[in-house]
Amino acid sequence: MSCNAQKKRTLTGKSEFQLEMNAKFKDASKSPLTKKGLKKFKGLDFFPIDEKYKVTAKLTKTPDAPLFKFPTTTNRVVTYKKYGVVSFIIDNKEFELDIYQDEHPKEEYKDYLFLPFLDKTNGKTSYAGGRFVEVYTTDEQQNGTITIDFNKAYNPYCAYSNRYSCPITPRNNYLDIKIEAGVMTYKK
Repeated sequence: MSCNAQKKRTLTGKSEFQLEMNAKFKDASKSPLTKKGLKKFKGLDFFPIDEKYKVTAKLTKTPDAPLFKFPTTTNRVVTYKKYGVVSFIIDNKEFELDIYQDEHPKEEYKDYLFLPFLDKTNGKTSYAGGRFVEVYTTDEQQNGTITIDFNKAYNPYCAYSNRYSCPITPRNNYLDIKIEAGVMTYKK
């Protein structure tokens, strides 16, 4: 397919997040897809957007928490500090997740918090290894809350290609509920 033909393909998605994700995946310079996968790519599958999965969470910071060494899908280990615990309610059930920050973030990621999670959709309608949500320190409110939008949950790059090394989501970040929001399983 020529470059011109690729540019004419319509971007799919119902939200800005979905459009941005599909644009990134169609761009060979940014996409985690293999060349073969890129040729066949028509767009990521997403769960329907549901506002119940956009939650206001209580953030309990853990400034004295020890560093956490994340195992990855390869033999590489990445070090994060546990930034805190987020507590929230979905469908009248209370949940908690640990949220992390890179030990030595690059300047452009200094406000980035890493929120990996597992849920009851893993291995069925979402990636078996869990998904991630981006949260930022700049989103913290003075009342100790932070918004988490699971509609923006995405798969780690290793869901698309084995050439990536991805952090393995800790078991304690398992949600005993189906989070039917964000990116679904990638069909290779």
